Amino acid sequence: MQISPLTKAEEQVMQYLWDLKKAFLKDILELFPEPKPHTNTVSTILKVLKDKDFVDYEVFGRQHQYFPLISKEKYSGKSMKSLVTNYFEGSYTNAVSFLVEKNEMSVEDLEMLLNELKNKD
Repeated sequence: MQISPLTKAEEQVMQYLWDLKKAFLKDILELFPEPKPHTNTVSTILKVLKDKDFVDYEVFGRQHQYFPLISKEKYSGKSMKSLVTNYFEGSYTNAVSFLVEKNEMSVEDLEMLLNELKNKD
């Protein structure tokens, strides 16, 4: 299954929905920082996410309760793979080296990651 990339606004709504598991529009709106987007804006984003098969909903009277169809882990994995493919020639080693060189990841973080990987077996 092909997963479409999300815009920043779509990703923000998905982050809230992943946290909430199921939510009405008002529940999602409450999580936005001030100044909050207009109700119609978030409603449109939810419609786009439905069209992209990221969310679905159950109808309760005149309200829709939204829920994610794609897990955060699945989307994160696809996003990471796309990032590594598009910017680091498909090499996770190049990606990690970049993070270390830019001081985004310390040697201690790298050692901890290696230990976790060794203990996973």
